[in-house]
Amino acid sequence: MWYVMQVASGQEKRTVFLIEKMVSEGVLKSCFLPTRRLKKKFHGTWHELTEKLFPGYVFLTTDQPRLLYEELKQIPSLTKMLGRCEEYFMPLSEKDMRLLEKLQNGMNDGRNPEAEISRIAVEEGNQIRILSGPLVNLEGQIRKVNLHKRIAVVEVECMGNKSAVH
Repeated sequence: MWYVMQVASGQEKRTVFLIEKMVSEGVLKSCFLPTRRLKKKFHGTWHELTEKLFPGYVFLTTDQPRLLYEELKQIPSLTKMLGRCEEYFMPLSEKDMRLLEKLQNGMNDGRNPEAEISRIAVEEGNQIRILSGPLVNLEGQIRKVNLHKRIAVVEVECMGNKSAVH
C-alpha cells in the first residue's frame, strides 16, 4: 500500500535519504518524491526542468504499516503521516493511487517517478484538447491555461483535498 508523509518543504530529498538509510529493508518497499517535467523559457531559450509534483510530501510503499510507523518515529524530518487513524496511519485510497499513477505514467515502480509533459491543442473557441501525456481525459478539470508559459493548472481531488496541479 501507499502512504504519504508530510515534511518541511525543501526537506523532501533529505527525508527520503534518511528514510532509506534508517528504515529496515524488509519494512519499506520504496520511498519517493513524485516529480514532473516541464519546459521554461529563460535567457531566450526553452529548457526542460524537473520539479516536485507535491512539495512538502514524501510517498512510501509498504506491506507492514505498523512496523514502518514505529521506525519512522526515529526520522527527525517527520512532520506527520497523512490519514492518521487509531495507533498508526491510513493508506492512500485506490482512487488516489490511480490518480497518482496516471499523473506519473505508471510511477516507474516507485523509483524516480516523473510526470511527462502533456501535449495539447487549442481548438476553435479556445477549447483545449489534450493530445497525449498524463492529463489525457482531464480536460474538464483544467482551471487555467497559460499558453505563453506552457502551463495548464488542473484541479484534482487527492488525499481528501482539492489540489491544483500545474
